[in-house]
Amino acid sequence: MTIVSLVKIIWAVSAVGLTILVLLHSPKGDGLGALGGQAQLFTSTKSAEITLNRATWTLTVLFMGLTVILSAGWLNVPAG
Repeated sequence: MTIVSLVKIIWAVSAVGLTILVLLHSPKGDGLGALGGQAQLFTSTKSAEITLNRATWTLTVLFMGLTVILSAGWLNVPAG
């Protein structure tokens, strides 16, 4: 497995994860609090929202960074 293949797999996983996290956000600010049992993992609904926001931003930066790296072709170094 080449480094390009590995980066593409991480890129695809981050895209799917980012899609799921964005769909978990509520337009009214309910977010994970509306899911009931999921919010019990956190001390409060507010901390659940903060955690969701941080995870979303982290995946956004990862996805966009890998998009730039893959589209620029920086990893496609000619052999020899």
